[in-house]
Amino acid sequence: PQRTAARPPNSSPHTPAPHSHVPLPLPPPRCPPGPTSAIPPRGVPVSTATLTSSPRAALLAPSRHDASPWRRRAPGEKRGGNEGEAGGTGVPERGRRAGGQEGPAGGGEGRYRRERALALRSSSSALYNNLTVLCPPARPPRAFGAVHGTTLSLLGPEGPPRQLPARGGGSALSTPLLTQAAWCELPARVLLVLTSQRGVQADGSTLVFWHALDVPEHPAAHSVFARGISVAGERFICVGTSSGAVLVFDIPPKGTNVTLSEVLEQHRDPVTDIAAEQGQAPEGAGDLVTADDSGTLCLWSTGEEFTLLGKIPGSGCTCSSVTLWNGIVAAGYGNGQIQLWEAGTGQLRAQVSAHARWIYALDLAPLTGKLLSGAEDSFVHVWKLSRDPDTDDVEIQHCHAECVTDTQVCGARFCDPAGDTFAVTGYDLSEILCY
Repeated sequence: PQRTAARPPNSSPHTPAPHSHVPLPLPPPRCPPGPTSAIPPRGVPVSTATLTSSPRAALLAPSRHDASPWRRRAPGEKRGGNEGEAGGTGVPERGRRAGGQEGPAGGGEGRYRRERALALRSSSSALYNNLTVLCPPARPPRAFGAVHGTTLSLLGPEGPPRQLPARGGGSALSTPLLTQAAWCELPARVLLVLTSQRGVQADGSTLVFWHALDVPEHPAAHSVFARGISVAGERFICVGTSSGAVLVFDIPPKGTNVTLSEVLEQHRDPVTDIAAEQGQAPEGAGDLVTADDSGTLCLWSTGEEFTLLGKIPGSGCTCSSVTLWNGIVAAGYGNGQIQLWEAGTGQLRAQVSAHARWIYALDLAPLTGKLLSGAEDSFVHVWKLSRDPDTDDVEIQHCHAECVTDTQVCGARFCDPAGDTFAVTGYDLSEILCY
């Protein structure tokens, strides 16, 4: 018989005896920090009138996919899936069922297939929007780039991959880490802009300019860096910083006489992303949006002088990526939500639980209004933005889902203005996946 310790006097028969082995109640299961609404059925538009805010819907949102994004690879299986016969997608059959689906109401839209991957010389870092694509109008993409540590891995149409190092270090041991890279296409020239812990550099055929950040002699607890790159107007390039300031550079049609024309100081937290209007801005709406770590969005009117038109306060959740199209601001957040805001009034028009984890990248196809999102949950989604001509409601329609097996997606970009092709990078993945 099992021996138990004596009970103290005046104790209840249900009181555990000292030193007795009584199992403790298990803690409640931890749910992932998820969104507050479920993914809409494919082919069904979501507008302001059809928002869902049920906690139960938030828990069920990841289960709408019939397969988990995380799956142990079989012996001999290559990372990213098997190049099998199932449609030639290069995604394993289970992962392809989870991701490679398109909506029935797309009229043929969203039918993407996996193409041959492009090999990089090094893997991609886990950074926001860690993929840049140079795609001239009506022509195939000319180059791809992804950041890895202190270098940018470049892949052109011809020749082997090459690496572009960050500048601003006195020696190889002090080379700064890169935080982002983006091709900026101006009417007169195309520049490759890189941001790092030391400053901002722009390269054409040679180094065009270098702007050093103000680094204090005794650094505080927060690091200093630049992040967020976008073209503004016909001759400006805007770059965000960790102090919340946005640097506006005036780029001449040729030469290296680049000047810092203005500094925008409205953010109190590090800037995460900057986006310019890619469609036709309505009257009175801004044509530039900036986002920061607290989720605050600032709407600007560009020109000889930049004017703040409005500010959308954040809720404490980081806005990691943002786009602007026809007066609609699409913002991706750390809780997996995509929120659509009116650029003219700052009104929330729609929100969707797009992902079960942190969103790392958003991109927009200006000709069609397609929206591309990639996140930590290894899924890439294609959406379609539109306005109802009768009610002026903003609608978002789910078109396609793709599962990049065992990969934390950190970069996703369309490769053409219509959004018929896109590319994806993932953390610690030494290739660019093309669809």
